[in-house]
Amino acid sequence: MLDQIVHEGPGARRHVLAARERRNQRDDTIGNVKTIPPGDVQRMSAGRGVMHSEFNHAKDQTTHFLQIWIQPNVRGIEPSYEQKRFADTEKRGKLRLVASPDGAEGSVLIHADARMYAGLFDATEKATLPAAAGRKYYVHVVRGDLTVNGKPLHAGDAAKIEGESEVALSDGKNAEVLVFELNA
Repeated sequence: MLDQIVHEGPGARRHVLAARERRNQRDDTIGNVKTIPPGDVQRMSAGRGVMHSEFNHAKDQTTHFLQIWIQPNVRGIEPSYEQKRFADTEKRGKLRLVASPDGAEGSVLIHADARMYAGLFDATEKATLPAAAGRKYYVHVVRGDLTVNGKPLHAGDAAKIEGESEVALSDGKNAEVLVFELNA
């Protein structure tokens, strides 16, 4: 995962993106030119090859986003792009599936044996994700504070969870979190 800040101008990169603050423009060699506002999730499958870059056109502001690389389970496919908006109301006090291998629940389609959830938590809001046997979970606190399986985490912290029956999130303080379910 790359937690990236882009100042004015291009920031070329050779992924699932989650915009955090302000708008970010992205373009690539397969013809996509998109603006990515906070709350959007963008998926790019490089396939046989693609080049892309991110731009921040705001002269006096920085753009902050997460770039997540997940190992694909297929090779040699055509490069492709997908972007979807997930409103805060869909993530408030719960985990919202935002990326999956089958596009379930309106999530973006990824070519990997993985699922990505996003959530927003404050005060007494809680969520539990049952942990499937043989799967690993990675929890990344994007901002704020959050208790994960009884352990307090802060912005930028992460937890790897394996061999437990659930991923339990509670005691959020302006928390934004990403939870990854991965093949063991």
